[in-house]
Amino acid sequence: MDELSPIRLWLMRAGFVVLALLILFFYLLPIDTQPIGLFAPELSPPLAEIDPAEARLRALLDQGAPRFWVAPDLLICFAFAWSLRRPEYVPALSLALVFLTADLLLQRPPGLWALLALLACENLKMRGRTLRDGTFGGEWVAVTMLLVGILLLNRIVLSVLLIPPPQLGLSLLELAATIVIYPGVVAITHTVMGVRKSAPGELDALGQRA
Repeated sequence: MDELSPIRLWLMRAGFVVLALLILFFYLLPIDTQPIGLFAPELSPPLAEIDPAEARLRALLDQGAPRFWVAPDLLICFAFAWSLRRPEYVPALSLALVFLTADLLLQRPPGLWALLALLACENLKMRGRTLRDGTFGGEWVAVTMLLVGILLLNRIVLSVLLIPPPQLGLSLLELAATIVIYPGVVAITHTVMGVRKSAPGELDALGQRA
């Protein structure tokens, strides 16, 4: 389909919303992230009834800090990648509604993270030409700085409002996972979804020159 076609423009806008809803759906799946015992009492015999060496091994394996699985923020990764490559596919209103929906479904203070993420996406849109002409390394650094800034501002505002922020350790793990997975998201965006950067001088779907 023609890149400049209005039909493609609206299909891609709808496609981003569907993608965002799919990501949120997987976030809401009942995945157990609470501390777990490797040997539940109902699944294994009491320690007194087994070999002492095996009993010590089981006790050691069940010790230690709680184990958590922290997923990267795929929603903001795709929002950043699309905002840089085809900003006309992710208008501000669409991003705002998607991020606000995420706040409500994920039980975050409604509006704060959505506003910070929206401002970050709009910042990337304004810097799109500069980042487009540079290397991917420059883009990755810019995205990393924005992610760190969002995390810090979010925690500062929550503290000022006397709202307990998320655990710092989990937030840092999520930040690291998001930064690491961003190149993969960009690869999927480019090769699978066909959302590519406009060439210099090329017209976008809104008739504006890149």
